Amino acid sequence: MKNPTRLFDFPRYQLANCPQEVMMSMPNGGNRLTYSTQAFVDEIDRASRGLIALGMEKGDKVALISHNNRCEWNVMDHGIMQAGGIDVPIYPTMTEADYKYIINHSESKFCFVSNKELLDKVNAIKGDCPNLQGVYTFEDVDGADSWKKVLDAGGEDQQSELDSRRDSIKPEELATIIYTSGTTGLPKGVMLTHDNVCGNALTAVGRVPLEGLDGDLRVLSFLPVCHIFERMLHYLYMYMGANIYFGESLETIKEDLNHAQPIMFTAVPRLLEKFFDGIVAKGRAAGGVKTAIFNWALGVVLEWEPEKEGRGLYGFKLKMARKLVFSKVKEALGLSGIKAVASGSAALQARLARFFNGAGIPVLEGYGLTETSPVVTVNTINDTGMLKIGTVGKVIDGVEISFSDDSEILVKGPNVMIGYYKDQEKTDEVIKDGWFHTGDKGEFDEDGFLKITGRKKEIFKTSGGKYVAPALLENALKASLFIEQVMVVGENRKHPAALISPEPGVVAEWCKRHNHPYPGDENIASDEVIFNRIMEEVERLVEPFAKWEQVKVIKIIPEPFSIEGGELTPTLKLKRDPIKKKYGTLIDSIYE
Repeated sequence: MKNPTRLFDFPRYQLANCPQEVMMSMPNGGNRLTYSTQAFVDEIDRASRGLIALGMEKGDKVALISHNNRCEWNVMDHGIMQAGGIDVPIYPTMTEADYKYIINHSESKFCFVSNKELLDKVNAIKGDCPNLQGVYTFEDVDGADSWKKVLDAGGEDQQSELDSRRDSIKPEELATIIYTSGTTGLPKGVMLTHDNVCGNALTAVGRVPLEGLDGDLRVLSFLPVCHIFERMLHYLYMYMGANIYFGESLETIKEDLNHAQPIMFTAVPRLLEKFFDGIVAKGRAAGGVKTAIFNWALGVVLEWEPEKEGRGLYGFKLKMARKLVFSKVKEALGLSGIKAVASGSAALQARLARFFNGAGIPVLEGYGLTETSPVVTVNTINDTGMLKIGTVGKVIDGVEISFSDDSEILVKGPNVMIGYYKDQEKTDEVIKDGWFHTGDKGEFDEDGFLKITGRKKEIFKTSGGKYVAPALLENALKASLFIEQVMVVGENRKHPAALISPEPGVVAEWCKRHNHPYPGDENIASDEVIFNRIMEEVERLVEPFAKWEQVKVIKIIPEPFSIEGGELTPTLKLKRDPIKKKYGTLIDSIYE
């Protein structure tokens, strides 16, 4: 079979070229659910026939909302698209108001949710959604329509219509509308075609170190599949004949890793920070000789560079550090066979990139947006000279990057969206002369690697007229083990300051080593000794910045930023305006 040109071609490509006994598998509350490639293709055909029987016309929208990644979501994704529908994935953590807006704005005809909690959220706004004709659940919920009702609704009577629709769909047609959570304002519906995402997946294959490997290509998927990053990789995994294992949740990540024993998974920097903090805390708590060996090994891997791998004295020390310490870490995490961790969504600290690559866990940082399907650049270990710490890699084939006069990154290529749904004005604001204006600022280094230098809209001026890029400061400050989350403020103020959420585990361990009584998680902010120690970290980390950029004052906040609290987007980006509003009094007190 020739390469896929529509997204629903991927399962059939796998069936024709490399059918799997385990195409995808999920925990399912202890009663593991697994699909072979053949069973998956049969199931998506059932879903398509059922949707047609229930009245879904070509071009109709169908919303998908799941609290975790699961086989049924993928069945419906393909089942909707090959029957001519357009799927509308929605983040489970969005508010009821967002649900109402997206379902109405997209005119979704049907909605599929994973469990009772999400069903209750949809039912709460269903009466205000005149186009919504049916809501179905993946899990059994009393009094609710099961998704199996859709699977059972169709039959041979719908098969010829399905064949006709599937054959008629062209690669350039709209496949999905993904509503970006955004840090401000109403969500925007990004329109992506089959061409956009399909081409991006096939191009990204060359940057993924999975080809030519013997045995099962086991991968773990737990980042939200409603995000285009994880979703695109699902199609890529299908193309490469990988076995996709779904994680239950972020809370069960260690158990899921140990079950899947993956050779690849995707992560966001926040998760890698958590792994790093846990590994370091455990290594330093071992005591005696073990701690001394760990600290030595940690120092070795934190000096890692691609060109130093396997060379000279450093190469020998690295080999010993991996053998004595990090081989055991990898085994404990279920990562003994890991070949790649793809990191995206936010900037990865150079310290983390050095640590994981040095420890023998290749972390490949990339860059992209929902509007670019998503990959624009990515580091890889497939070829020499294609990975550099502190960058997001080189541009993928077929995509171009340019820069505006103020260093904004502009992207052109087959991966760029066709526009925002029902919003020509916003579309025209970001796509000009064929170039998509990302809102991010960056530059190429001397070797053609892209470096992100900040967000165009997030740069602010102090009252002295000096420009400050808060994201750069925040990324620098997160290099401290003591700092879990941070947001830099100071627009139209005398100087930058920072709101900080400490890492309680690190603070508790530091208190123990320095014979200082740990005040409890909720009282860290009021402990002067701990405050001064964190301030020392801040002063050390901002020292390389210009005087006007340096954070002069910090305030420790009583609880971490969260999605539920409205301070983070579903992809864990800071929602700056809500945070400023919530902590307005605290911020004002800095400058009084």
